[in-house]
Amino acid sequence: MTKPHRMLVGPVNYAGQGYRWSRAVEAAGTVSARNYVHTENNVLQYDADYRVTWRTAEHSRAWQRSMLETIGSEYTHVLIEACFPILGGLHSGDVRRQVVLMQARGARVGVVGHGTDIRLPSTHMAGDEWSYFHNDIWVPAALLEPSVAENLRLIADLGVPTFVSTAGLLVDVPQAHFLGVVVDPDKWANDQPVLGRDRIRVVHAPTNPNLKGTPDIAPVARRLQEEGIIEYVELTGIPNDEMPAVFADADVVLDQFRTGDYGVGACETMAAGRIVLAHVTDQVRAEVEKHAGMPLPIPETTIATVEATLRDIAARPERYREIARRGPEFVRRLHDGRFSREVLMKHFIEA
Repeated sequence: MTKPHRMLVGPVNYAGQGYRWSRAVEAAGTVSARNYVHTENNVLQYDADYRVTWRTAEHSRAWQRSMLETIGSEYTHVLIEACFPILGGLHSGDVRRQVVLMQARGARVGVVGHGTDIRLPSTHMAGDEWSYFHNDIWVPAALLEPSVAENLRLIADLGVPTFVSTAGLLVDVPQAHFLGVVVDPDKWANDQPVLGRDRIRVVHAPTNPNLKGTPDIAPVARRLQEEGIIEYVELTGIPNDEMPAVFADADVVLDQFRTGDYGVGACETMAAGRIVLAHVTDQVRAEVEKHAGMPLPIPETTIATVEATLRDIAARPERYREIARRGPEFVRRLHDGRFSREVLMKHFIEA
């Protein structure tokens, strides 16, 4: 890598974002970027530049020394994802000590939060009646609170440039920069008509059913299918490369109803010109509209209103076709990599 700026991103690559942010900044022309991921964190086979097993990163002292020396000789910037130790088990995974070592070798270090790593349960519960922390079907809030609080203390102690992948996380890390997730709009674009069938085709593909609200919305969708109003398809474990065909064949995608935010799945759906239904807070909507210059084209839908919304789509398809048509434009304004590149260049690479 011979560019003036050379960035390493790792080690989680959630939803392929480490790889996507790397490609985004490379388009600036002055940056070379690579990401790496623990193979165990990449079960849906997202693109990544380098893969290493967790066992190697955690236990191989030779790998840890080699990674540290590579950072010192090859990289000018290191973006740590989700407060995970990017040097594996070096110093027992102490991120503070690892950051000191990288900085001593001339690397500028930043941190990016992805979601549950910095979403404090007590804050989320207090601010959202639909929070998935209100029940214990995922991880009990009391068990997760200390580890998230420690991550927030780590970020405060490091005092390095900090970013968040989604706008809702600014509630927990208000000093951070909204980075935004990145998708490839061309990969998801299609010319299939939306809402052109007798029964609307509704797809739900949860990567984590409890965070998405699946136990609450799936019974509603199945009941509407029995009434003949919708055709409901629920999918799990589908590799990302197969999802464009799934979305192209859908009319509506049920996204997430307990987070109050939106992420990669919603962006992919909007890029496909489909209707996304999700619960998204006013804080998130205001933040992304400020950057995109247009409202988020996701009809506000909660567990309590998902049935009424689906019935309304069936009754007034033209209104929702117009919403679906806005999706690709919104994604190109905020989530095709250009916005994320500007944020990283301004607040990290060239700061």
